[in-house]
Amino acid sequence: QVQLVESGGGLVQAGDSLRLSCAASGRTFSGLAMGWFRQAPGKERDFVGAISRSGGITFYADSVKGRFTISRDNAKNTVYLQMNSLKPEDTAVYYCAAALLGYVPRFQYEYDYWGQGTQVTVSS
Repeated sequence: QVQLVESGGGLVQAGDSLRLSCAASGRTFSGLAMGWFRQAPGKERDFVGAISRSGGITFYADSVKGRFTISRDNAKNTVYLQMNSLKPEDTAVYYCAAALLGYVPRFQYEYDYWGQGTQVTVSS
C-alpha cells in the first residue's frame, strides 16, 4: 500500500508560479512511476504529466508543456510539480498518483494509488 499526500496548492494570480509536492510512504518510492492529474469543476480528471522511476523520462500534456515541470527526489520520497506562468484555466484540484508499472503511464487506469488532491486557483 502507498499513501500519497499532496501539498502546496493555493490561490495565485495569473502569471504566478506555484510548486506542488507529493510525499509518498508505504513502499519503495524509487519503484514507482509518478503522475499528476487535475480536475476542474464540472470536468473530467485530466493527465498533466508523469515521471519515470529514475526521473529520467517525463511526459506532459500539451496544455502545460513548457510551463510545468515534474521532478522527483527519491531520497525524500517526494515528487514535485513546478507550475509557471499560471493561467485561470489551470484552476483545478491537482492529484498525485503512483504506478507500479515500469514505464511512464499517462492514463488514469494505469495508476494504482492516488492522493486526496490539492486545490489550485488562478485568478485573472
